[in-house]
Amino acid sequence: MPNGLEVAKNAIDDFKKIQEYMALAKEESATKTYAKLKDEYLSLKAILNVAGVNLSEIDKIKE
Repeated sequence: MPNGLEVAKNAIDDFKKIQEYMALAKEESATKTYAKLKDEYLSLKAILNVAGVNLSEIDKIKE
């Protein structure tokens, strides 16, 4: 069973990946893809906020 630090690290890694995919989708005007990624982004952002992670340095999208 993963501990809290491992869970937070995995969520942060996923958050960073989603942001990269969102940037690519926005460049390519893939609006449906961007919208789906934004849903994932917002979910991860909410989880990280509840976990007390400071997103100011890693949140590139800021939506």
